[in-house]
Amino acid sequence: MSKSFEAQGVIHSIGATTEYGSNGFTKREFVIKLTGDGENPEYPNYIALELIKDKCALMDHFQMGDEINVHFNLSGRLWNPPGKPEKCFNSLQAWRVEGLGASEPQFSPQDDPFPEQGFDDDVPF
Repeated sequence: MSKSFEAQGVIHSIGATTEYGSNGFTKREFVIKLTGDGENPEYPNYIALELIKDKCALMDHFQMGDEINVHFNLSGRLWNPPGKPEKCFNSLQAWRVEGLGASEPQFSPQDDPFPEQGFDDDVPF
């Protein structure tokens, strides 16, 4: 099992969900500009991450410019094409995305699915 990492950053871009093959495998890529401790704004670091399968929907609630905290696993594979040198491919597979500050989705009274019921603070116990 690979170690889990996390990074904080501002969303630079969000790709569309793409389906690969006939088995329904989906992938969505996004890029963040790292922020937080140790980051120098004069020399920004941009990191590409990916979401796979049911995790692709995690980016539906975010927009470019939102600040997020991303939890991800580091994944790597070797590829040995015939007659060519071996290559190693790495990917950062995100599995949790949390909004930070104002970018985090908030519940508001307008979102109440049962507005006609109101609130009753008279509890029976």
